[in-house]
Amino acid sequence: MGEIHELGKQGESIASDYLVSKGFKIIETNWHAGNYELDIIAERENLIVVAEVKTRSSTVFGEPEVFVNKTKQKCIIRAANLYITNKDIDKEVRFDIITVVVKGTGTVVNHIEDAFYATL
Repeated sequence: MGEIHELGKQGESIASDYLVSKGFKIIETNWHAGNYELDIIAERENLIVVAEVKTRSSTVFGEPEVFVNKTKQKCIIRAANLYITNKDIDKEVRFDIITVVVKGTGTVVNHIEDAFYATL
């Protein structure tokens, strides 16, 4: 496995642990349907959170969340719609971005709630 892939997996693990510490139950990680993927699907009470995780070792090229552009958001929304439909879920869905910046032995986690919305 490549270094970048390992960093991404590490970031997703850190993000999952973070959500659990906030009272969420992790339902799925790395859920796939065709070309679509959802990093983390979590649940708390009557809320489903679809979290896109961006992990970086540096912010020299910008903050990680800026890489979740409109095209990426549309893909996440389509994937979430497939997931919700296939699983017959009737709960509110929120789209979050969790960024993880790994610097040496430390990490900085930033959780952006309601980072984007599914448009009608």
